[in-house]
Amino acid sequence: MTSPPTLSVNRTSVQISPVCGRYLVAKGATPGRGILIEELPFAVGPKCNGPVVCLACYETDLDPEEELCTECGWPLCEDCSGNEDNAHFQLECRELRDSRARFFPLPSGSSHCPQLDCIMPLRVLLAKEANPERWDSEVAPMEHHEEERKKDADVWHADRVNIAQYLRGPCKLASRFSEELIMQVVGVLEVNAFEARSSKGYPLRCLFPYTGILAHNCVPNTSRSIYPSEGYKIRLRAMVDLEEGQPLHHSYTYTLDGTAQRQKHLKQGKFFSCKCDRCLDPTELGTHFSSLKCGQCAEGYQVPREPTELDTSFNCGSCGSITANSEAMAMLQSLQSEVNSVQALEMGAKRLEEVERLLRKYKSLLHPLHFIATGLRQLLIEMYGRVQGYEMVQLPDHQLERKAELCRQVLRVLNTFEPGLSRTRAMNLYELHVPLVLLAKSGFIAGKLNGGELRARLVDAIDLLKECVEILEFEDKSSQEGVLCVVAKQALTQLTLSVEGLGSELD
Repeated sequence: MTSPPTLSVNRTSVQISPVCGRYLVAKGATPGRGILIEELPFAVGPKCNGPVVCLACYETDLDPEEELCTECGWPLCEDCSGNEDNAHFQLECRELRDSRARFFPLPSGSSHCPQLDCIMPLRVLLAKEANPERWDSEVAPMEHHEEERKKDADVWHADRVNIAQYLRGPCKLASRFSEELIMQVVGVLEVNAFEARSSKGYPLRCLFPYTGILAHNCVPNTSRSIYPSEGYKIRLRAMVDLEEGQPLHHSYTYTLDGTAQRQKHLKQGKFFSCKCDRCLDPTELGTHFSSLKCGQCAEGYQVPREPTELDTSFNCGSCGSITANSEAMAMLQSLQSEVNSVQALEMGAKRLEEVERLLRKYKSLLHPLHFIATGLRQLLIEMYGRVQGYEMVQLPDHQLERKAELCRQVLRVLNTFEPGLSRTRAMNLYELHVPLVLLAKSGFIAGKLNGGELRARLVDAIDLLKECVEILEFEDKSSQEGVLCVVAKQALTQLTLSVEGLGSELD
């Protein structure tokens, strides 16, 4: 029985540049939502710096002293213990058992289990032995930035002790894997691995050697979905229409962070500074996503003078006043600390009201679309209609309109930074359709809308749901987005029937 091809669809080609190294371009024109790549992972495993997890399903809710593999004594949940086809039994179990490398439960209150940091690198090394051709052609050439990583001496030392020396010492693998090779694998994972979720929703990481060479851009033009039910296969799709030879990008960082925050993350974790159009534009493509309200004039906003420089000043475009970087960052850190405190509150009315209070407070400090304000709006969107005292059926019209406006403001940002096939856009489209439907029905009952106007507004909501479903239908059915897709399809069917019935009455 032959193994399935690791790359079953490939509508891309590899190019090389002195800036990006290897990167991918579209092989032929590709319409938005068109598939570009299907690839099976080289390895799948737990995240680094994480808690104790089951080494087969990555569940975190297990007893680390009781739920252990009967063969090797490492973490394995009760459900996975009886399944010898899982990843743990197939991969590292024999190595850990034969070497008698013991697993030591963490002290109470510890959140990071450094002993598990070796598992994903070990799985990559075992995959190298099992498939040396794929290693040589696809994984070995991947960036691992050894010299840059060595500059952070504490992290380098921790990886060397917890992973390289542990695998070569207690795990007795010194004759098979050199320290240099193990540290190369650690770097390849740090720079290139993708985060994913198991079928139960637990976080993990996957290494996709081909898809992993996608170049970065803070406005990506590709969208990826990973399918646990298909061996964690990844499918890469075009977010928007692509031309033949167009470079393909995804974002290595969170698109809803400001420029300074994205640059810091990329520099620390990926070892480069981004020079994309968004990063080079002080207004972030007209959104003013990092702009501060000028304290010297009524109309102006201060934008970063040199956006890609971490110590840039902020200059007002109206009056020319300047704020030093240290002062601007201190203010933002203070605001973020307030936000974090509110986020830590129990989900409920008090949390919602505190978020609204912060938004009002920050009007005099931030541009309305600033990333901190946008993050607060996203929190409110998720709370309006769901927390006690603010359930959807109880919201008065002004609060329904508030939720709808919050959705529109966040979508304005997403339409710029994540155009087209974006899961975050889809979820906000779904959130927007609900208040629009309720407001339309409320207006009709109150006599503010006639039958034709009601129908038109419901059709607008149908269009939102259609786009939501068109985006989410590509997601794994067990994922949060896949479940929402089913819910959105049901809402679309019901709303379509309502509009058809209304049309008959109007006729």
